[in-house]
Amino acid sequence: MGYYIRVLGTSDPNIHIEELISGLTREGLTAIFDIDHNESESDWTMIGVSNSNGDDLMQIERNPVVEGELGKDEIEEFKDDIKGYKPNSAVKWLDKYFDTVNVIYAFQLLDASMEDDNFRIVSSIQSTIWNKVGGILQADNEGFSNEDGYHILWQFSDDATGDWNMAVKNFFGNWTNFTMDLGDQKQREEFWAGNVPKKATKL
Repeated sequence: MGYYIRVLGTSDPNIHIEELISGLTREGLTAIFDIDHNESESDWTMIGVSNSNGDDLMQIERNPVVEGELGKDEIEEFKDDIKGYKPNSAVKWLDKYFDTVNVIYAFQLLDASMEDDNFRIVSSIQSTIWNKVGGILQADNEGFSNEDGYHILWQFSDDATGDWNMAVKNFFGNWTNFTMDLGDQKQREEFWAGNVPKKATKL
């Protein structure tokens, strides 16, 4: 099935391919876009992206969240899926937030996307789309972010390691942002309980 990252947007404007190219250009990057001949550069549902050497990096699928369409089905699946994860405060927040999502951009990442500087192309395009549609981010085997891009739901594998920017809801209902060590079991348990780990660094 492949590995996916997603932008769950609260608005659904058309995004012209030129906007994606402009974002890449600002970062000194280039990419090749493949669009179905039945679609246009300003109104597309699926595009392929490769680097300047022609290596396929990913496919991006745009799915509006409307009844009877894939986007709506995905939202319902997410609502069911998150119930078994922690912290509970994030599950409750996401369950309500999903009702505001109007479009899902699903990025199917191919092997070459992780090689050399190719992931910079992925990140640039994701950022351009996210800035346009708003909302939150999701990544398979990782979890969901809040609207500021801080990670709020733990869906990592048991062997996850490294520093990661996270957030939990505080007493006042706002997000507290921090960096924690994913490999530290104590920090994990504190995060799962909805708390800022004692050894975390607040941001």
